[in-house]
Amino acid sequence: MADMICVGTISGAFGVHGEVRIKSFTADPQAIASYTPLFTKDGSHSFDAIQITRSLKNGFAARMSGVGTKEEADALSGTELHVPREVLPSLPDDEYYYTDLMGLEVVDTGGNILGRVHAVHNHGATDLLELTVPSQSKTVLLPFTMAVVPTVDLSVGRIVCDPPEGLFD
Repeated sequence: MADMICVGTISGAFGVHGEVRIKSFTADPQAIASYTPLFTKDGSHSFDAIQITRSLKNGFAARMSGVGTKEEADALSGTELHVPREVLPSLPDDEYYYTDLMGLEVVDTGGNILGRVHAVHNHGATDLLELTVPSQSKTVLLPFTMAVVPTVDLSVGRIVCDPPEGLFD
């Protein structure tokens, strides 16, 4: 499962006939249905077919192979859906899968270590990198824009940033 990418999550049942609610993380949200089979995070279950039945706020309702009742759909609530990296399209040089950013060291333009990427969030306007900061219990949210993060070097595991003034004070 080391080279698997999370493409969505199941957020529970939709209706009483075994449909599930899915939040897709793919660039084209409906493309999640074309990346089958989908696997659970631990690889213990797979879904060979997914049929999107309707759009919902924040996702889709869908039928999935092996899920036929509301109880089965409810039991999958919170399940992450993964696919092998090789079935996903190649990305341009300035785009990244969130999973590739996790754990990267973040330094400023002078080479000073600022922290490590703990999570990546997107609330609509722009992606935010949540950084754990050395010797601090709080985290910092860094805008993931070209102006603030001019360099991401996956080969050395480092992000170079020019953070807004006062962000790390």
